[in-house]
Amino acid sequence: MKTWRDFLRKKDVACTFQRYGIDALGAMAQGLFCTLLVGTILNTIGQQFHIGFLTQPVVTLGQAYTIGGLASLMVGPGIAVAIGSALHCPSLVLFSLIPVGFAANAMGGSGGPLAVYVVAIVACELGKLVSKETRIDILVTPIVTILAGIGVSALVAAPIGTAANAVGEAIMWATELQPFFMGILVSVLIGMALTLPISSAAICASFGLVGLAGGAAVAGCCAQMVGFAVMSFRENGWGGLVAQGVGTSMLQMPNIVKNPRIWIPPTLASAITGPLATCLFRLQMNGSAVSSGMGTCGFVGQIGVYTGWVNDVAAGTKAAITAMDWIGLVLICFVLPAVLSWAFARVLRAWGWIGEDDLKLDL
Repeated sequence: MKTWRDFLRKKDVACTFQRYGIDALGAMAQGLFCTLLVGTILNTIGQQFHIGFLTQPVVTLGQAYTIGGLASLMVGPGIAVAIGSALHCPSLVLFSLIPVGFAANAMGGSGGPLAVYVVAIVACELGKLVSKETRIDILVTPIVTILAGIGVSALVAAPIGTAANAVGEAIMWATELQPFFMGILVSVLIGMALTLPISSAAICASFGLVGLAGGAAVAGCCAQMVGFAVMSFRENGWGGLVAQGVGTSMLQMPNIVKNPRIWIPPTLASAITGPLATCLFRLQMNGSAVSSGMGTCGFVGQIGVYTGWVNDVAAGTKAAITAMDWIGLVLICFVLPAVLSWAFARVLRAWGWIGEDDLKLDL
């Protein structure tokens, strides 16, 4: 037993929540961003500004693909390689994850990203176990990694995809049925996931959260990012405003550990903006599901909502983009999170629950 533990340690195989629940999930979001999300953004820019090289097909593989379309097509390999990098894969294992990711995503259907997440971890760790253990490593390691990855995909990708799709559809159905209560629940939980060292974007992508549920997720993420940025302005200035408001509220995690009460204002704000998004403004994310968990990070959440509007107009399910749409987007994503979080924080400062440097970032 000791020998086996020593072998795993030598191979850097560590079955921990930090590695699989935080590092791998965070890497999954980066893989999604660099493929599916960037592809969607490029397609939207090309269509809206009539940029020829972004709207013309560049490759035909059964169907014609634009540059953005090709980027989106590579979402499976992108996630798999990102996870492999986070798990410290040797080069041969890392490169072998490319076909593994493609296969897992294709077999997983609409729940493909979650299937890739699971399969990539298994294939990565098995590949690491055999890496550099034979004289013909250049053959053994890729073969083991690819066969293990695609074999596991054949067994579990479809069931994982079906389960993820069912969970996502249940959440979206419940949000349509009970937009007020589900608006609060989805907004608060996804918003908190964004601030925690896990990936809200990966969660939304895994379950395919779009529609009203996606809109509530956007509201919650924006409440956390804009809320922390504004309420900590006195401590962190403009640098902190940009770092948290356009970057990530995860920067406040060390401060939350020290004083959990600083999390109250943006979380209360998300509990208010969530149902306003679902009930009053009917804010829907009909773009890419991963955008639902991005908030104001690079304004990806807002670009996703806008992309959904454009797609709905093109499909004939929406007559036009109205002034009310824009008002709702601005209020839910920027104005209300800023005002509400600032007001709640001011009360907590007056009570002594938030101290002078409790929100200070080491920038």
